[in-house]
Amino acid sequence: MNYPNQIQKKTTKTINYSNRGMNLENLINESNEYYVEKDIALIYKKPTPIGISEAVYTEHGRIIKNGYFKAPSTLDYNGIYRGKYVEFEAKETQQKTSFPLANFHEHQLKYISKVLKHGGICFIILKMNNLVYLLKGEDLISFIESSKRKSIPYSYIKEHGFIIKEGYNPALDYIATIDQIYWKGNEEWQRKN
Repeated sequence: MNYPNQIQKKTTKTINYSNRGMNLENLINESNEYYVEKDIALIYKKPTPIGISEAVYTEHGRIIKNGYFKAPSTLDYNGIYRGKYVEFEAKETQQKTSFPLANFHEHQLKYISKVLKHGGICFIILKMNNLVYLLKGEDLISFIESSKRKSIPYSYIKEHGFIIKEGYNPALDYIATIDQIYWKGNEEWQRKN
């Protein structure tokens, strides 16, 4: 940095190594690519519906200068696995003892209920305390309806959630967890569906 009177001072940038690994969304996206490549499932990240109100054209192409959200988004991911519609939301938190419900919008919770009502598989993938959990939509809605709390205690997540194993291929094998929950040993769910 150059200061007045020719004084030079070097600054060093502090590097934060706390998030050196892939974030949750990257893990899921990489896993989805693996599932598609191996013809296991077709699950994709849904784009946020954005309208463009102002754009400029440059030699590099069109640049959006001003935009807006066209409609509230629903959940992050959707697709199909074993003939069943699948939809889920991905969330991360640095909190250690609870997950704030403020991270969900009211329209998302209503949407989760609708997907479940129509027989879809709906859940959240939650990264908390360096572990990744799958919490079924049914358990999320049940907690919200039976509690006045503004957050989900970590003890509830540990009790009702399923740990998703991280690995190499896929990076986050949530399909194995879906199999564990819905197909292996769950004859009642299989009969209804």
